[in-house]
Parts: sequence; C-alpha cells; structure tokens
Amino acid sequence: MTVVLDAWAVVAFLMGERRGRRVRGWIESGGAVMSSINLGEALYVVTRSHGPEVARDRIARLRRALLVENPTWELVTEAAAVKAGGGLSYADAFCVATARRHRLPIATGDPEILDAAGDVEIIDLRRPR
Repeated sequence: MTVVLDAWAVVAFLMGERRGRRVRGWIESGGAVMSSINLGEALYVVTRSHGPEVARDRIARLRRALLVENPTWELVTEAAAVKAGGGLSYADAFCVATARRHRLPIATGDPEILDAAGDVEIIDLRRPR
C-alpha cells in the first residue's frame, strides 16, 4: 500500500515513537509520498528538538527513501482551495492536496487533518491496527 505522509507521521517515525512503526514500513517498502512542504515542516520540528545537524542528517536520509513531491502551480492552487475551506494550516493543506493528486490515503495522527481532510481517506496512526 502507498500512502501520503504528513509531518506528524514523519516526526513520530524520526523520534522513534510507537506510532511511527507503521510509518517505517511504508518508507522501507517504497510506499510513501510526501510534499516537500510537509517534509520542511518535519525538518523544523526535528531541528527544534535535536538541533540543525541531526535534523539535516535525518531528513536527508529520509528524503532518499520517499517520493518527495515539490509543489507545482496546480498543487499550490489545490492547497489554497483546501486552506480556503478552513480548518487546516497551509502546510496541512499541501498534504491533503498531495493525497488528492495521487488518490492516496493520508497516514497521520494530526487532529486537524483527521477532522478536516474531507474526501480524502485517512489512516489514523493514533489508533492501533
């Protein structure tokens, strides 16, 4: 199965949290897609907790295992439309727009995405399988 990851899922994985174990499986199998906007969000979270060197190293290794999508104008306009609908940060709107583009579920535990993703399938990483 291929999924779209958001920053919440990647941070859980990078921090070695129990909830990140499923994320590891998608990454290792090559079944993970992520917007570079959301990967940047994970970068700043890890930078705050572990410093810039550790964060850059962890994110660089992760980038090699993911399909990282840089936003096109079409994705930017889709994310803007999602954001205009309310309830999500602009970064989270990119996650939803990326999932719509690829017609894939989002793997997350982010309460905002869980509540406001609309028509996108969600895999709630807060719940046990």
